[in-house]
Amino acid sequence: MRLRHRSRTPLRFIKQALLLAILGSIAAVTFGGTALAQEPTPTPPPSSVSQPTAADAVPVSGSLNNGGERLTDVDVLARDSTGDEVARTTSEKGGRWTLELTPGSYTFEVDSETLPDGVSVQGEVQREIAAGRTNTVIFSFGEARTSNELPFYEKFIRTTVDGFRFGLVIALAAVGLSLIFGTTGLTNFAHGELVTLGAVAAWVFNVSMGIQLIYATILAVIVGVAIGWLNNAAIWRPLRKRKTGLIAQLVVSIGLAIALRYLILIFFSDRAEPFDDYQAQTQNEWGPFAITNVNLACIIISIVVLVGVALMLQRTRIGKAMRAVADNRDLAASSGINVERVVTFVWCMGGGLAALGGVLFGLSELGGRVQWEMGFKLLLLMFAGITLGGLGTAYGALLGCVIVGLLVQWSTMFINPDLKYIGGLLVLILILVVRPQGILGSRQRIG
Repeated sequence: MRLRHRSRTPLRFIKQALLLAILGSIAAVTFGGTALAQEPTPTPPPSSVSQPTAADAVPVSGSLNNGGERLTDVDVLARDSTGDEVARTTSEKGGRWTLELTPGSYTFEVDSETLPDGVSVQGEVQREIAAGRTNTVIFSFGEARTSNELPFYEKFIRTTVDGFRFGLVIALAAVGLSLIFGTTGLTNFAHGELVTLGAVAAWVFNVSMGIQLIYATILAVIVGVAIGWLNNAAIWRPLRKRKTGLIAQLVVSIGLAIALRYLILIFFSDRAEPFDDYQAQTQNEWGPFAITNVNLACIIISIVVLVGVALMLQRTRIGKAMRAVADNRDLAASSGINVERVVTFVWCMGGGLAALGGVLFGLSELGGRVQWEMGFKLLLLMFAGITLGGLGTAYGALLGCVIVGLLVQWSTMFINPDLKYIGGLLVLILILVVRPQGILGSRQRIG
């Protein structure tokens, strides 16, 4: 009996220990899992300022210039419609600053405590920020003017001068387009991208490499000449040798324009980027006339270059050959003129003039900035100008573009300036209906 009792006691102890271990494991798993499942997820601390998400954020930029002096390390802030500060940034090299905001109405201010001594800003700026467009905020420094209202005649004179300047810039970019059409019959929709590439090249030389803008523009013109030569050598000369029709070449030019435009967007920027030089220009006033030094320089440069092109067409052998090819390609070839060499020269000259026109367009019309689609915006006005003056004629392009520039700027006296380019489309439609051959063009009969 005693031996049986001793053998049963260890066995009972082992059974109780195993039972307790199993129950303990079940309890640990059950309550531990419940505790983990019921553990609250930490919530982010509440924020009084709603920050824009990456999906709907819109870039807003500007440049702080006090009469040519770039203001760095100055705070710029944005307030929403309730007056709460929603974003703040500090200006960097060149006075440039950028904020990311959701679309809406904002009030932008410069923190006066961060301004240098003796510099004052003229109040705040209210802007409606929208996606899909360039959102630029410009602050005025110095003492505010007591009156900005001008008599109508004085406003008309200033607008006329501005329209003349704008027309000359359009003509400078469009002369190459007109000559290309005259010598090859091609309506080149990619010519606007040659304008943009010239401006982008000048920006790279000026901002990225630190070359002064005048020399950067000369280098950009050389780049434009090279791009024009490459266009002809790689695309248009092979198509002409294959005797590709003009309609097919037109479609190719549209595809090339789209490809170049979005390559510029990928490798350049989707925002307007300013040049380093000639920002924040002040107007020179001579009675009713008022013009900045940059706009005056653009007028002088455009006139000199266009007069040089006219003299080249009239006095030089290559100019006479270009006019001969434009008049009758086959007759020019039978007369011993190397037509392909003339066409190559036209493409090179067209690329150089387009590059120069892009730089002047950015300086005088876009406030010293470069945009990835600036050439596309100018393309419609170039077509309107050369159609108005007469397709294929350099002098017709000059006359037509000046008229278009005047009409576009005059329209700002009656409509919103953001809609002024619509006038170019209206001119194009009207001319095609009333006088398709243009002012200096001649009627042609086929058959």
